[in-house]
Amino acid sequence: MVKTMEQIKAGGVIMDVVNAEQAKIAESSGAIAVMALERVPSDIRAAGGVARMADPRIIEEVKNAVTIPVMAKARIGHIVEARVLEGLGVDFIDESEVLTPADEEFHMLKSDFTVPFVCGCRDLGEAARRLGEGTKMLRTKGEPGTGNIVEAVRHMRKVQAQVRKVTMMKDDELMTEAKRLGASYEILKQIKEKGRLPVVNYAAGGVATPSDAALMMELGADGVFVGSGIFKSESPEKFAKAIVQATAHYKDYELIGKLSRELGAAMKGIEISNLNQEERMQERGW
Repeated sequence: MVKTMEQIKAGGVIMDVVNAEQAKIAESSGAIAVMALERVPSDIRAAGGVARMADPRIIEEVKNAVTIPVMAKARIGHIVEARVLEGLGVDFIDESEVLTPADEEFHMLKSDFTVPFVCGCRDLGEAARRLGEGTKMLRTKGEPGTGNIVEAVRHMRKVQAQVRKVTMMKDDELMTEAKRLGASYEILKQIKEKGRLPVVNYAAGGVATPSDAALMMELGADGVFVGSGIFKSESPEKFAKAIVQATAHYKDYELIGKLSRELGAAMKGIEISNLNQEERMQERGW
């Protein structure tokens, strides 16, 4: 676990993959980890129905193909899926709103597991609740599988603004803020003392271009998750390498311009206003 946590560092890119071939592309492009699943979020969205944990065969295939950490998704509240993933030896479990929730009221107690978790958040309240449950990494929820960065931007700006607010509060004001956010006072006190979230917070949900990745870093992300944005583009290998470089050098605008040339077409995006409430994955969990 210590080795895995050291590898999940600031400035990294984690890519969704569905087979060994994609996992190898991710590793060769410079990804610091991969997320093994049966379908990238855009395909999950298109297929509808119930989305569950990936077939263990896919996870094992990906684990055997790469040397970087392998993550996998479990449904929100699905303790058994998480235990199965733990038994398979994945390096991180994502309790993910991309999959169909198994429990609409309770998230898992991540501290009960030996494998670390990553969880999504839209604001500091959600982030603090997941931290209280024991998650070791956070990510914005964004709106997965849309290729539309607007929700990831909204969530990152909100989390960052709320963190700044907490760092300026007096200790006697934190309890009221904790009540307002539905967060732990002790977690907020940690945030105030550190001046930031106590774990890395990656951007996810809608990253589709090198500029998208760089934008999220500009807004304060520690790194990015990319799924459909790579493997639903015209040239996955080119997009993968360009997004890794843009994330690492997000203030080098000349380089980002060069990286964005002749990539081929990015994935076709979805206008968020065209999604009804039931189709918005970010609304899952609390």
